[in-house]
Amino acid sequence: MNTHLKQLIEISHLDKEIDSLEPLIREKRKDLDKALNDKEAKNKAILNLEEEKLALKLQVSKNEQTLQDANAKIASIQKKMSEIKSERELCSLNIEEDIAKERSNQANREIENLQNEIKHKSEKQEDLKKEMLELEKLALELESLVENEVKNIKETQQIIFKKKEDLVEKTEPKIYSFYERIRRWAKNTSIVTIKKQACGGCFIRLNDKIYTEVLTSGDMITCPYCGRILYAEGAYENSAQSPKESQKESQESV
Repeated sequence: MNTHLKQLIEISHLDKEIDSLEPLIREKRKDLDKALNDKEAKNKAILNLEEEKLALKLQVSKNEQTLQDANAKIASIQKKMSEIKSERELCSLNIEEDIAKERSNQANREIENLQNEIKHKSEKQEDLKKEMLELEKLALELESLVENEVKNIKETQQIIFKKKEDLVEKTEPKIYSFYERIRRWAKNTSIVTIKKQACGGCFIRLNDKIYTEVLTSGDMITCPYCGRILYAEGAYENSAQSPKESQKESQESV
C-alpha cells in the first residue's frame, strides 16, 4: 500500500479515537452539568422574583399614597360638615365622603393583596434558595467524582494527540492538507473502505475500473462521486503487519 495512504489511514483512525472521547467526557459530566444548570436556573428565578417584588412594592407605595389622600379627604369633609348651612351642602359632602371612603377601602384591599403576593414570592424565594443549596452540595459531590474520570480521559486524549502530531510530522504537508480539506466536510468519514464494490461514505457503486484500482494499486484514489479517499481494508491490514507476521502468513499459506 502507498506510504502516504497508509499514513492518512492511521491519522484518520487517531482522529476517530480523539473524537470518540469528547462524547465520553460529556457523558461523565452529564449529571454534574445538569446540577449546575438547574442551580443557575433557580438563581435566575430568585432574581426574577426579586424584580417582581420590587414592582409590587412600588404598587404598594402608590396605593398607600392613594389611601393617605383619601383619608385626608375624609378628614377634610368631616371638618366641613360642622360648618354646613344647608341640606344641599350636607348631601354633597356625604357623596364626596362615600367616594373617598370607597377609594380608601379599595386602596386597603389592594395593599393587602399586594402584600400577600409579596409574601408568597418571598416564601417561593426561600424554597428556591434551599433547593439551590442542595444542588450546590450535589454539584460538589459530583465534581469530586467526575474530576478524576475526566482528567484520565483528557490524559488519554493528549497521548493520542501526541501520536497524531508525530505522524503528521512524518506526512508530506500537501498530502495532509488534502486530507484536512476533505475532513472539513466529511469529518470521520474522510477515508473509507470499499464495501460490496461501493464507496463506504456515499454508498454509490464504483465502476469496475476504479474498484480494481483500489483493490490492486494501493495508490491514493478518491471516490468519483463524493471525493472521499478510498482503500481496501485487506490491503491496509496486510501493510500494517510487521515483516515477521507477513513472513509467517506466507509460510502458513505454503
